[in-house]
Amino acid sequence: MDDKKAGKPQWGMVLDLERCIGCHACSVACKVENSVSLGNFRTKVYYYDHQGKDAVGRTTLKRAFLPSLCMHCEDAPCLKACPTTSISRGADGVVRIDATTCDSTGDCIKACPYGAIHIDPVAKVADKCDWCSHRLEVGMDPACVEVCPAEVFSFGDLNDPNSKVSRMKQRHGAQLSVLKPQENTKPAVQYRGLGGVVPREMENKLPKGRNHDPFSYEIDTWAELKSDFGSGKKDGKG
Repeated sequence: MDDKKAGKPQWGMVLDLERCIGCHACSVACKVENSVSLGNFRTKVYYYDHQGKDAVGRTTLKRAFLPSLCMHCEDAPCLKACPTTSISRGADGVVRIDATTCDSTGDCIKACPYGAIHIDPVAKVADKCDWCSHRLEVGMDPACVEVCPAEVFSFGDLNDPNSKVSRMKQRHGAQLSVLKPQENTKPAVQYRGLGGVVPREMENKLPKGRNHDPFSYEIDTWAELKSDFGSGKKDGKG
């Protein structure tokens, strides 16, 4: 019996970039909810200052916002890279790390094309977004979904046609896409507005093979399309 017939959830997420105001409520809530250490990120919001067009077609300075988190990929490169099989993708679609068997070698970090994994400096194990699995178990949404004032995050059970994420996909399916499609990871996180309010080249701000660079929060970096400013972790040790 498949999960849909068994009534088991298949979690999915869509982010509507046309609604994002860059307030960082999602990343702050994530840090608080999951005790993410200073300088590391499960969720990160990028800014990009660029030349664009206003409502009447005149060239003007624009600012785009791109929230990033674990993509919970169907073909997750971190899972295949883990030497201790501590990473798994559950029947519910969530990619999780087993902290009891993780050896903190950082191979998963090097394999991730989205900068989603870091080594927790306290627990000394790999850490990343798991869609707040402890909240899902008691019927609550992930913290980022709950706190977003602009309702950017559509999250829910893909097997339920009435869930928020299913309704979003039904309404805007043709407008949805994924980050870095060339990586062929089959992400469970989709976006509306890539190539529109958020230029595609903004993907270049997401690091491959290490966690997000803390210096990318500095205003001087907002107009730059790179991910490395010299302060990020590059050795897979967090």
